[in-house]
Amino acid sequence: MRAIVYGEEKDVSLDIFGDWVSRADTAIVSIDMHQGHLSEDPLCPCPAPRGRAIIAPVNSFHRAARALGVPIVHVRSVLRRGGEDDLKGAFPAAWRSLVTLYAAPIPGIDQHAIEGSRWTEFATEVLDDDLIVQTKRRLSPFYPTDLDFLLRSMGVRRLVLNGGMTDCCVLNASFDASNLGYRVCVAADLVRGSNPEIEDAALKIISLHTGLVMQSDVILARWRTT
Repeated sequence: MRAIVYGEEKDVSLDIFGDWVSRADTAIVSIDMHQGHLSEDPLCPCPAPRGRAIIAPVNSFHRAARALGVPIVHVRSVLRRGGEDDLKGAFPAAWRSLVTLYAAPIPGIDQHAIEGSRWTEFATEVLDDDLIVQTKRRLSPFYPTDLDFLLRSMGVRRLVLNGGMTDCCVLNASFDASNLGYRVCVAADLVRGSNPEIEDAALKIISLHTGLVMQSDVILARWRTT
């Protein structure tokens, strides 16, 4: 079985890691594949344009996973209209201030993830049998959501992560999932971040500390034999 370890693809032992990518008791967690990041509209409140390239491949991966009986959990950020969760709360999210040190001002950033807005609409396919977690208020899909409760109720022990952003929410998800006892796998070709350099750094960190980094076709091939 092939995995990407610190940026280099290599064989890893099935005796040790085969169970990490077994199809049984596995779920996909697809992170923030919504219009607030992926819309091409100039008013997109928190653009992550690199993620647009993975919309179709994520959909294809999900279709193959559904055919194999692997459940898909779509997680998205949704904030209350009144601003209590962020802008007007006692502890506003740090990223809103920090992003201004790196990027130009973003028109409409205050509209990011506001409930009922078009920016919370999914850009990927979501079918009736899929599951949705939409109380993500910060960087991790586990905080302060019911994702862990849902996964444990489903008997899930292994996760495959895709979506955005690699250097932010995916990285946070991998740490939280690992700390909670899940076996983590990140589909390297189905995540995108701020830029190639920081995507690479995030995947290297994951590969050393929180989970396996693998190509999606390798994951599917493993699932078809387990």
